[in-house]
Amino acid sequence: MTAVRVAACEWIETTVIILKGAEKSRKQNRCYLGADGKIQKVALTAHDGSSPGTIPRAPGPAGNKTDLKEYLDRAATLIHQYIPPNPRKVQAAKNAGRVAISPQSGGGVDVTISEYLKVDDVLTITLDPTARTLLGFNIATHVEEPADVVLLSVQMNTLPGGDLYAARTTLRAEARKIHVVITNTGHRPRAL
Repeated sequence: MTAVRVAACEWIETTVIILKGAEKSRKQNRCYLGADGKIQKVALTAHDGSSPGTIPRAPGPAGNKTDLKEYLDRAATLIHQYIPPNPRKVQAAKNAGRVAISPQSGGGVDVTISEYLKVDDVLTITLDPTARTLLGFNIATHVEEPADVVLLSVQMNTLPGGDLYAARTTLRAEARKIHVVITNTGHRPRAL
């Protein structure tokens, strides 16, 4: 099989927003790394009766209208403080005895870090020590109030060239009944 590198690839990113158990939005982007090393996205489709990139409005926990996009932006900003993990925060947690290592069935190992960023959060990093690769992340935290729990799960995969990528990312904000699922598929050499 020919080696495939993320830097020379394009792929399809599909984002699905589920509100109170019903799919409210589905959009697809063609993605690739730009010359600046940042992901570039070209909108392909949006299935919610709106233009590509539009996110629907949703009621907040008290019944008032809250901009879903604004909430998701706050959640994403928070999540970016966890991934990639900050080596100093990991070391500080280790020094404080807040790191646990546990083997998983199938040969994986979970490295669980309590109080990584907040008093009641948990960051779990799943590794395959035999293949020396990252399998995924799981984060349990909250946006503003402790009852506003946000769960993030990232499943990693490897391209034939050895590059890692986030194959599936799931964000669940249970108090707001919001689930966002992002899948990255169809990696292929980029057509220039």
